[in-house]
Amino acid sequence: MGDTMSATDSEMRAHQSLPYILVAPNGARRGHGDHPGLPVSTDEIIATSKACSLAGADGLHLHVRDQAGHHSLDAGLYREAIAELRLAVPRMDIQITTEAAGVFNVEAQFECLKKTRPDWASISVREIARSPEIAPRVYALCADQGTRVQHILYDADDAKLLARWQTEGVVKPGQIERLLVLGRYSTEQESRPEDLDTFPESTDPWMVCAFGAQEHKCLQKAAQLGGDVRVGFENSLAGPHGQSWADNAASVAALINLLKGAAK
Repeated sequence: MGDTMSATDSEMRAHQSLPYILVAPNGARRGHGDHPGLPVSTDEIIATSKACSLAGADGLHLHVRDQAGHHSLDAGLYREAIAELRLAVPRMDIQITTEAAGVFNVEAQFECLKKTRPDWASISVREIARSPEIAPRVYALCADQGTRVQHILYDADDAKLLARWQTEGVVKPGQIERLLVLGRYSTEQESRPEDLDTFPESTDPWMVCAFGAQEHKCLQKAAQLGGDVRVGFENSLAGPHGQSWADNAASVAALINLLKGAAK
């Protein structure tokens, strides 16, 4: 993962024993009322991305918002944001979300992928399963246009569905990356490191994101087991002692310090 990293960057990261770090700075639902440093506008997302890149993040999990600040899958907004981000943070990978957020159907998710033609996209198998007749089109489109797919899995049942779709050819060869979401449906969305144990083992590339005060501890466990990590205000606004992070970059920096300490 991290196709845009230089040889020097790769050697440094390998020396430090750090995983690939994807930052998810906003998500679909939170706004300035949740944290004044949460980016909503494109300008805010760009500023956050620059700071997170300097802090050590390798990639950006991108959500765009409409003029009212609501979650959007508008391809025009995505293309504009991606173009500006490529100029502002050329060393960062950009992954778009296709999250439905209770608003968009599978056809809308398909159209977003078709019109945006992103390099990388996260796609929830649970959401695509709402319209199983469209599922083969979604994954075939991504294969045809060269969009990397990261499958979002919330639990073991999602992992089983993905395995079945891979066997049946619904999911295409090479579409093997997974994001394991810890604690999405737990009480008050508080993840625990042991939540990772509920997912079946796999040799495919995997990444973890987690909610709540133990976000970094969960990501530390994932890194120790060979996984990559996703961190940011989409999942958690505060640290292990309830302290609010100043911004996404502060959370990224704290996570990297934790991972470096554990690697010594």
